[in-house]
Formats: sequence, structure tokens, C-alpha cells
Amino acid sequence: MKTCFLALGLLIGCTGIVQAQDSTKAAKKGKKDWSKISIGDRANDHFMFQFGYDGWAGVPDSINTSGMGRFLNIYVMLDMPFKTDPRWSVGIGAGIGSSNIFFDKTYVDLKGAANPSQVSFLNAANINHFNKYKLTTVWAEIPIELRHISNPLKSDKSFKWSIGAKVGTMISGYTKGKDLQNKDGQSLYGDKYIEKEKDRKFLNNLRLAPTVRVGLGNFTLYGAYQITSLFREGQGPDVRPFSIGLCLSGL
Repeated sequence: MKTCFLALGLLIGCTGIVQAQDSTKAAKKGKKDWSKISIGDRANDHFMFQFGYDGWAGVPDSINTSGMGRFLNIYVMLDMPFKTDPRWSVGIGAGIGSSNIFFDKTYVDLKGAANPSQVSFLNAANINHFNKYKLTTVWAEIPIELRHISNPLKSDKSFKWSIGAKVGTMISGYTKGKDLQNKDGQSLYGDKYIEKEKDRKFLNNLRLAPTVRVGLGNFTLYGAYQITSLFREGQGPDVRPFSIGLCLSGL
């Protein structure tokens, strides 16, 4: 949780520093009237490919997450520049987001076999367990951003930042285990064995997450924090997913 806020704080801090530098340079050169600049059909992040680290804030100590969670988002965006100043624009689009959280010697009971009223995270250290195990969620999402670019005529080379949010509805939620082992770590069916369980009854079908991006040209740092809980109220721990990674954009 602290790492997430620190990273987002650094992103916003970098934005302020670079913006201050840009303002100083602009003052020395003289103010440009951007309302008279024709930008035509400029390229400005109409396609975004995001990937990086995914984690859970507020996860109880009893839940044994492990490894490095990861996310992957792909969006197609409309970019609508302000007529009075095309350095500013609003981006809105649609796409797919996914999250993978990994666990160590843990069974996530999405079907409610152990407790039909809520999801259970069962310690499997002394029984059969999977060598690799994860919880995957997939979302249909609508991202929206308020964008700023230092030079809208050279979007692939200019400093840019954006703040926004995304709202999503869950498409799929499932667990996937690979290589079932006994309590001594011996493989029971070989390392190619895979078991998948799919159920969304304990998962929150809606997610809302503020977002931030800052960077240069087609490469920006990306951060998001989900303000809605991953699990339905009273049916699982109150964990809030967060993401820190890179965004490749263009077109």
C-alpha cells in the first residue's frame, strides 16, 4: 500500500517539476497562441498497451500471496483536444484489462465448498497443493483521461501527463493451478498438469480506479488504485488492487 502511494506521489511530483521547467522556458521564448495552431489529425495516444506489477492493498496476513502479480491492459482511445489550447485534451475509450495474483501453498475457494457464504483462502502447506497457483480477473473497461502534452505538434517526442479513471465490469474470474504436488513437494501428475476453477459469485463485478500517467513521447509510467473492493461486501477480504507499470502508446 505504501509502495503504491509513494510511486504515485513520485509520478505526480515529476509532473510538477517538468511542468515548471516547461513554463520557465515558455516565458523566456514568449507565449505561443496555441488557439491559432492547426493540429489536424494528430497522433496522440489513440492506442494504449499497459503492463507491469499488480498487487493487493489491505491483504490480511493470513493470505499467502507470492511472486510478482502482473496486469495487462489494452485500450483504443478517442482524443478530443480543446479548441482554445490543443495542449489539453480529453481521452476516452474502451478495452480489456486483466490481473493475475499469485499464491503460495494456498487454495482459493471461489466456489464456496468450504464456506458457501464467502470466499475462503485455505492453507494447503500440509496437504496436496499446486506448485504454481493464481487468481485471474478479466475486465471490460472504459478509461477516461484529462491529458496535457507540452507540444501537440510533436506528440511522439514531447513530455505528457494525464489523470483520469477507469470503470470496468468483470468478464471472467478464475483460479488456475499448475503441477499438483503432495505435502512433501512431489509431483502427482507431472508438471504439465493444470486445473482451472471458474466462479464469480464472491467477486465484485464492478471496479472503479483513478489513474495517472507521466512520461515522454510514446512511453509513460502508469499507476492505478482501485477504490472498489475486489470481493463483494461481507463475502471476502476488503482488498483493493493497485497497479504500477509502463504504458506504450501511439497512433
